[in-house]
Order: sequence, then structure tokens, then C-alpha cells
Amino acid sequence: MTRLEPNLEHVSGPAPRLCVIPGDGIGQEVIPAAVAVLKQVLPDLETVQAEAGWDCFLKHGISVPAATLDAIRQCGAALFGAVSSPARKVEGYRSAIITMRQGLNLYANIRPVWSLPQVSPRPDVNMIIVRENTEGLYAGREHMEGDAAIAERVITPQASYRIAAKAIDLALSLGRRHLTIVHKANILPLTDGLFRDTVRKAVADSGAAITVDELLVDVAALKIASQPETFDLIVTTNLFGDILSDEASHWMGGLGFAPSLNFGDGVALAEPVHGSAPDIAGKKIANPMAAILSAALLVRHAWQMPDKATAMEQAVVAALKAGFGLPDAQTGRYSSTESILQAVINQLQ
Repeated sequence: MTRLEPNLEHVSGPAPRLCVIPGDGIGQEVIPAAVAVLKQVLPDLETVQAEAGWDCFLKHGISVPAATLDAIRQCGAALFGAVSSPARKVEGYRSAIITMRQGLNLYANIRPVWSLPQVSPRPDVNMIIVRENTEGLYAGREHMEGDAAIAERVITPQASYRIAAKAIDLALSLGRRHLTIVHKANILPLTDGLFRDTVRKAVADSGAAITVDELLVDVAALKIASQPETFDLIVTTNLFGDILSDEASHWMGGLGFAPSLNFGDGVALAEPVHGSAPDIAGKKIANPMAAILSAALLVRHAWQMPDKATAMEQAVVAALKAGFGLPDAQTGRYSSTESILQAVINQLQ
């Protein structure tokens, strides 16, 4: 196998600092692996350990302690593993990831989806979904009216404009030239109409040389399933972005390979999309590739080191080509977390 030759020169200036939050389930296994890869490309990386998640709630009565939020702010970057949120209402519990997104004003959720060797169903997918990350139905405004449960959907021009600005900046920095606005303004003319019109205004204000179109969310869902190669960059609201990005991850090999980055002003939090996977937690077979690719998003977008991010991504690609992270053809067993980690690191040495 040909070894990659990534650019691993030291970057001038202070070493980056990272708040490491393994969280629940397999987060305890994949996050240390991702940190090991980060330290391979950034030997001077400083790390700070912190807690968040369901286990943290059971221990301390809170899913995200104030000390964790403070540590993330001080570092400016965090890597979070997974959370095992209950499917029922638990008094005093609030989702750890939503708490961090809203408490740190991580208003943009960036989810790239591209074809990976051996696991992607087709070779020509390369899209980014940019999801507004702080409001919509995730604003947490629920109440009872008699026996009816009511959830309020919040869309503001301020949040819509800044997510559009982030999408435009991302498009220009990565050389992308087409933006698709996904909404449901035919049914939600006030909220989604405001979102669509504000995004279009932001593009016009920017003067950026990018083309814009729009799709209703149901049509967008169909096209992601049938013509994923037609998308370049999508910007949409919170719930739609959550659903569409999970759907789109199919073209990357599934949620087990999908990375994401929660981005704000001066702070970013990366997290693999796969969740805590309690059925395999502790078995040391969790695939750390999504966590490694999420860490690469931090390196690229938060720390502005594209060469090192590319080296990490190419190392994952090379490990996949060599069969790591895939079930054995004869036994059906998966590679161990440690063997996948070592295969990635071998490509970076």
C-alpha cells in the first residue's frame, strides 16, 4: 500500500487547546482514538478533560456542568463523543448537546457528506449541509393547553441571516459556487418564508459569486435519496437540517462514518453523528473514523490548518481502502477500535 505523505510541519503561534468530552457509550472509546490522531498531526496539542451527557447527569444532577462550558470557552474548541439521552421526559434533565449548542451559541451545524471508498453506495457525492443550530423546534418552547401538547417553532431574522452568512463564507472558502435553500414556506409562510427571504437577502448583500436556488423540504429529501450528486451546499433550518443530514449520510456509508462540526463565533465543538451505540459500548469494536473526521473538521475550520485536516481525512480513506473499519468477508467481524486507530496513524507517520 502506498503511504501518504501529508504535510505535518509545525504551525507558528501558540499550540491549539482542545476540551475533550467523551460523553456516553462508545464516546468513551472513539474520542480517545480521535485525540490520538490529532496528537499525531499536532504534537503540541493541549487537552483539557471535561464531562457531559447522561452519565454526567446521573452523577451530578446536570448534563453539562458550568465547568464544562467554561472549559470549552477557554479552549475555543471541543471534541464531544455521544450522549445517551432518555426517550422520555426526566425531571431536571436537558439534552447535553442542545445545552452546549445553545449555551455556547454554536449557531451553525456543518455536516459534509462525500463518497468514501468501499462504504459509499456511489462515488460522486460531495455536499455540505449547513443547519441553523439554535432555534426552530429545538428552541425548547413546549407547553400544555388542556390535554394538547404544543411546541412552538422559532425563526428569527438575526439567526437566519447569520447562518446564511456562515454558509456563504463556507462556500467561498471551499470554492463552492451553488447554494440551495431548503424550506417549507408553502405550508409555513411566516417562519419558513422569513428564513428563505433572509437567506436570499444575505446572499445579495454579500455580493458573492454564487448561484442560489430553493427546494421544498420534501422535494429535497427525495433528491438527496435519488440524485445526491446534484447538491453542492444546502442551508436549512434546525429540524430539517437534522433529518436531511442523517438521510444524506447514507451516501457516506451511514451514520457510523458521518462527522459534524457545531460552529459559533470564536468557539467550535466537533461531534460524530453516530450516537452512543449502547449495544456495542465496551466491546472495543466501535469505529472511530467518524470521530477522527469530526476532529479534522475542527482542524480545518476552527484552527485553519487545511493541510493537516486533509492529511487526517486521507489517512482515514487509506485505512478504509486497506479494509479497516469493514466487516471481515469470512467471519463478518469488525476491526477493533485499536486496529483502526493504528491503521490511520500508520498513514500519518
